[in-house]
Amino acid sequence: MVIVIWRQIQKIYQDKWDELEEINKKFNEIEKKLGFPDNKKRYRHLIGTQDMSTLIIEFQWESMAKMEKTVTKAVLDPEYQKLTAESQLIIQSSQWELYTPWPLVPP
Repeated sequence: MVIVIWRQIQKIYQDKWDELEEINKKFNEIEKKLGFPDNKKRYRHLIGTQDMSTLIIEFQWESMAKMEKTVTKAVLDPEYQKLTAESQLIIQSSQWELYTPWPLVPP
């Protein structure tokens, strides 16, 4: 099995950070029920190439297969869909990135 790091890079509307925290609490509950890993980390951009409205969310998955199965359950779940729609009023843009350890097989 190969570990996968899933990173979401989100641009949050400047006046929506408090609302984001309320929605994040709801996402945490749903993600737990759906089987997301409990290692979720969130970072707000401070200095660098992104602007101050950037939020990074990371999960470490035990495998690509586990991630695919869980994310598929999530996008088909009505509660998750509803919360995702609500978050569209808070999140200006979002992109996903996937990473894996390198080298895949240690020397």
